[in-house]
Amino acid sequence: MLKESTVQTLIDNGLEERNDLFLIDLKITPDNRINVVIDGDNGVSVEDCIFISRAIEHNLDREEEDFSLEVTSAGATSPMTNKRQYKKNVGRLLQVKSKEQGKIEANLTGADEDYITLEWKAREPKAIGKGKVTVNKQAKISYDDILEAKVIIKF
Repeated sequence: MLKESTVQTLIDNGLEERNDLFLIDLKITPDNRINVVIDGDNGVSVEDCIFISRAIEHNLDREEEDFSLEVTSAGATSPMTNKRQYKKNVGRLLQVKSKEQGKIEANLTGADEDYITLEWKAREPKAIGKGKVTVNKQAKISYDDILEAKVIIKF
């Protein structure tokens, strides 16, 4: 069976050449199926997947160990798992589930090393009298507090 550390090293070497790309997930099944999911600061093209595929494939010997390899990009609606994904999606609408705040649908207005910043409008009761007023809300959420976050695509 292929060692995950061996494949990880080959991916890392490929990513050193292409620092606009980053690894999201690596899985190797007992029957040597290698599944790699990548993302990029500027998106991922078919050529990017081919590049990472070759970085792995050309450095493994099929005579020694038979394997299958699949390199894909993170899907548009896949949950975000890497801080760089938040940074590349600043300005987009997200659905975030957090431990503290519950579920929020808001615009991602910032992402640094520790927190993301979300902004949205909410209808709240007026302080005096009947009716509601629209207020601007903002939340800073630490990455540790995020249970799941996805980009919302609107057509």
